[in-house]
Amino acid sequence: MLSNSLIEQDRAHLVHPVASWRGHEQSGVRLLKSAKGATVTDAEGHQLLDGFAGLWCVNAGYGQESVIEAATRQMRELPYATGYFGLGSEPAARLAARLADRAPGDLNHVYFTLGGSDAVDSTVRFVRYYWHARGLPQKDQFISVQQGYHGSSTVGAGLTALPSFHAGFSLPLDWQHKISSHYAYRNPVGTDPQAIIAASVAELRARIDQLGGADRVAAFYVEPIQGSGGVLVPPPGWISTMRAVCKELDILFIADEVITGFGRTGPLFACEDEGVVPDMMTTAKGLTSGYVPMGAVFLSDHVYDTIADGAGAAAVGHGYTYSAHPVSAAVALAVLDLYEDGLLENGRRMGARLMAGLQGLSDHPLVGNVRGRGMLAAIELVTDKDAKTPLPAAAAPATRVFDRAWRNGLVVRAFAQGVIGYAPPLCCTEAEIDAIVERTRLTLDQTLEDPDVRAAMR
Repeated sequence: MLSNSLIEQDRAHLVHPVASWRGHEQSGVRLLKSAKGATVTDAEGHQLLDGFAGLWCVNAGYGQESVIEAATRQMRELPYATGYFGLGSEPAARLAARLADRAPGDLNHVYFTLGGSDAVDSTVRFVRYYWHARGLPQKDQFISVQQGYHGSSTVGAGLTALPSFHAGFSLPLDWQHKISSHYAYRNPVGTDPQAIIAASVAELRARIDQLGGADRVAAFYVEPIQGSGGVLVPPPGWISTMRAVCKELDILFIADEVITGFGRTGPLFACEDEGVVPDMMTTAKGLTSGYVPMGAVFLSDHVYDTIADGAGAAAVGHGYTYSAHPVSAAVALAVLDLYEDGLLENGRRMGARLMAGLQGLSDHPLVGNVRGRGMLAAIELVTDKDAKTPLPAAAAPATRVFDRAWRNGLVVRAFAQGVIGYAPPLCCTEAEIDAIVERTRLTLDQTLEDPDVRAAMR
């Protein structure tokens, strides 16, 4: 069969991201063949609801004809245009203007990248340049948050605070530092929002002092909701309070909206939920709904002006061959049209339905916590609700839950610590949201019957 041949080609030659290379050689690939709306079909004809929108990214759903037509038209007319030498293209200029018009506050300047990781890398370079331009090169220490994710590049993976992205890579770098996550379900100070906020502020101030004071710290990086750390939602007021501390101490506040941007939590950007205007903001994923690669860095007026004035007539030496790619820009414009023509509103309605449905699973013996905002959610599995005891590692919850959900016709993100993550396309119907919840319940019931899980429950 053709699929068997492709599986062997993949096994022999294709290196997969964030995978056990030897493990993948043994297990092989699950080949996806086609997709439409919120449904994907594998090479064997098995249909699944994509409860994770690819990798948090296919916000508009699969097979949107207007997006396909925009890409096709642009490829025929002008498939590539460099941004070097003062050149450019109509789609890139139009997209930058539309995004700046819709971004929070004075984030009026947009630098395009290929995705989220190089967007984060670009911010690091811009932060460095900014402080040099202000005559403060000693502000060279960076702080991020435990269980946060800021990409998989060399620099971004150091800001990322997940062990698998550090082990074997000599990361984090010596100028990259962390404070504890706001993780409410397992926070040492308890679940009270004000206590969590106070503890985070105290730890941030202490870390800044430890690094030599605010005149040494360049930037603080944070996701409005921590995605790859397990969909960790901060208490109301946490983001705005941390932003205020950074502003007080003259530390740049960088919001990583690669996952949360473009309707994932409800509004176009999650920062809008608390009226936060960061100094810089990174986006990707939903920018093109994953149809083609593209990311973006939004720069506030004062950051842009400081860098521009610091450079003067000299070039700011940072660029990518595919920055502001015209095909990607054309796709992003078409996707933005979809968001504004009803997709954001549908996402808000379906997000409320998803959260209500998952909350309805709270009485399940394995469900310890349900959390999320909009079409970004998670349930955390435990064997003892009072003690919050996680599933035993021997139960391999990530592999087992993912495989079982797949057989039940559902794609989810199954984290190693026993968290199931959800990020469905914003185009989902009520029936599809309900099916995601019901197939989750079936997966939980089956997992509860596993002998090792039952033993852990006892």
